[in-house]
Amino acid sequence: MPAEQALSVLVAEDGAVDRLLLAQIVRRQGHQVFTAENGEQAVALFAQERPQLVLLDALMPVMDGFEAARRIKALAGEALVPIIFLTSLNEEDALVRCLEAGGDDFMAKPYSAVILGAKIRAMDRLRRLQATVLEQRDQISRHHHHLLNEQRVAKAVFDKVAHSGCIGAPNIRYLQSPYALFNGDLLLAAFTPAGDMHVLLGDFTGHGLPAAVGAMPLAEVFYGMTAKGYGLAQMLREMNAKLKRILPVDMFCCALLVNISVQRGSVEVWNGGMPDGYRLSAAGEVLGSLTSRHLPLGVLPAERFEDSTEVLPLAAGERLLLLSDGVVDTSDEQERLFGVERLHEVLAANREPACLFDELMQALERFGRRRDDISLCDIRMFTAQEQVPAPTLYSDSGRSSPLDWSLGFELRGESLKRANPVPYLVQLLQEIHGLRPRTGDLHSVLSELYSNALEHGVLGLDSRLKRDVQGFADYYRERARRLDALAEGYVRIDLRVEPLAAGGRLMIEVRDSGAGFDVDSVLAQPSREQGLSGRGLKLVRRLGCSAEWQDNGRCARVWFDW
Repeated sequence: MPAEQALSVLVAEDGAVDRLLLAQIVRRQGHQVFTAENGEQAVALFAQERPQLVLLDALMPVMDGFEAARRIKALAGEALVPIIFLTSLNEEDALVRCLEAGGDDFMAKPYSAVILGAKIRAMDRLRRLQATVLEQRDQISRHHHHLLNEQRVAKAVFDKVAHSGCIGAPNIRYLQSPYALFNGDLLLAAFTPAGDMHVLLGDFTGHGLPAAVGAMPLAEVFYGMTAKGYGLAQMLREMNAKLKRILPVDMFCCALLVNISVQRGSVEVWNGGMPDGYRLSAAGEVLGSLTSRHLPLGVLPAERFEDSTEVLPLAAGERLLLLSDGVVDTSDEQERLFGVERLHEVLAANREPACLFDELMQALERFGRRRDDISLCDIRMFTAQEQVPAPTLYSDSGRSSPLDWSLGFELRGESLKRANPVPYLVQLLQEIHGLRPRTGDLHSVLSELYSNALEHGVLGLDSRLKRDVQGFADYYRERARRLDALAEGYVRIDLRVEPLAAGGRLMIEVRDSGAGFDVDSVLAQPSREQGLSGRGLKLVRRLGCSAEWQDNGRCARVWFDW
C-alpha cells in the first residue's frame, strides 16, 4: 500500500497473543498501530492519538467494547472513525449489539489477513467519502454565508432606492412578506409636482435576488418621471421599453400602476397581468375591480405595447386595495388555491379597515402554504381636511434663467395622441428660481389648461358626462375613442416671462382649435350641481394670480407673479 494511503489504527484486544497478531497484520499492510488491553485504555488512547480506524474486541475487562465504541464515536464527533468489532460471538443479538453500539463492521476469530486488509480498505473509502462530504458541506456553508452577506448589502441599496418615495405617506398602509431575502414584488409610491400620487405594485417572475434585478431600473424610471410630472402613459412606455431591452426573454414584470388625483377626485389605472385590485368604500364595501387588461411590462416591443388606461372616480375616504398573486396562489395540502372567492369572503367579513391585513394573513396561514412573495397595499383617498404633502423639487441648475423671454409650443394632429408637453414646460419653468416654490401650482394649471383644450376643445367632449360614476367611465372611454380617430386640430401653448421691479411675471396662454364654450355659465354653476365635472376652471382660477378666457373659451390666459 502506498505511503500516502497509510492509516493510524487502534487495536484494542485483551488477549496478548491476538493483540500481537493483529498488530503485525496491520503493520505489514503499511499502517501505524496503537494497542490497548481494554476499553478504558482504548478510549484514552483514542483521545490522545486520534487514530483513523479502530479494531475493537467486543468482550474486554474494565470496559467492554460496546461502551468503548459509544465513547469513541462521541469523541469523534462529525468525523467518521470506522470501528470494526473483533468478536467470537455469532449470535444475532450479539452482532446487532455491535452495530447499535456504533460499530461499522465486524470480523470473526480466527483472523484472516486478507479479509482484514479488505475490510480496512473498505472502511478507509467510507472515511474518505465522509471527509469529502463534510469538506464540501463547509465550503457550501461558507459560500452561502458569503452570498447572504452580498444579498444583504444589495438589499440595503435596493431598499433605499425602492423606498425613497412617499410609501410612508399617512394614507398608505402596506405589508410585504418576501418568500426569500429579496422580495420579487416591488411597491413604489411618489407624489407628482401637482400633488397627485403615483403608486406601482409590480411582481417580477420568480423570487429572490434574480426577481429584484429588474426593480432598480424600474424604480429609477418611476421616480424620475413622476417627479417631472409625466403621466401614466409616458411612464408605462418608458418602463416597458427599458425592461424589454435589459431583461432576458423569460423574465417580465406584472404591474398595476395608479394615479390618484385629489383635485379631480379620480384614479387612473393600468393593470398588466396583476390580480384584480379593488376600489373600496370607507366602510370596506367593494365598489369595483381594477382588472388586468394588458400584458406585463417587458413582454411586447414598443410598437405593440398598449398604454391605454382606465379612469374611475375616487371620493374622499374611499380606498384602493392592491395585492400580488402570492395571496390568491397560496395552496393547501390538496394543491387547491386560496383563490378570489376566499379573498372576497375576507373582504366582506372585514369591519375594521386597520385589521384587514391581519385578517387576510391569518386566513392565508390557516388555509395552507404560500409559494410566492406576498404584497398588500391599502391606499386611502385624502379628505378635504388633510394636507397633501408638498412634492419634492428636483430641478436646480444653480442659476436662474433670463427673466425676459417667450416660447411657443404647438401640437397638431398625430402629436396630440402621444405627446404631453406639460412635463417639458414645467422643467423649463423650474429654472426660474422665483417660481420653484409654485412648481405644484404650475403643473396643476398647465395640466388643466392642456386637458381642457384637448378634451373639450379639440375632441369636443362635454364634461357634464362626468356627473355620476357611470358617466365618468363613459367620458374616458369616449375620450380614448375620439383621440384614436383624431386627424386634425391643434393645441398651442405660449409662455411669456418678463421682469418686474420686485421679481417677475409669467403669462401662460393656451389656445385650441375647438368650437369654444360659455365660460361664464360653467363658472357660475354651484359646485354641488357639477358632480364629478367642471372642477378644472375653478382650480385654475384659485391657483393662478389671475385668469381669463377669451375667444369664446378657445383661449385661456393665466398669470403667475413672484
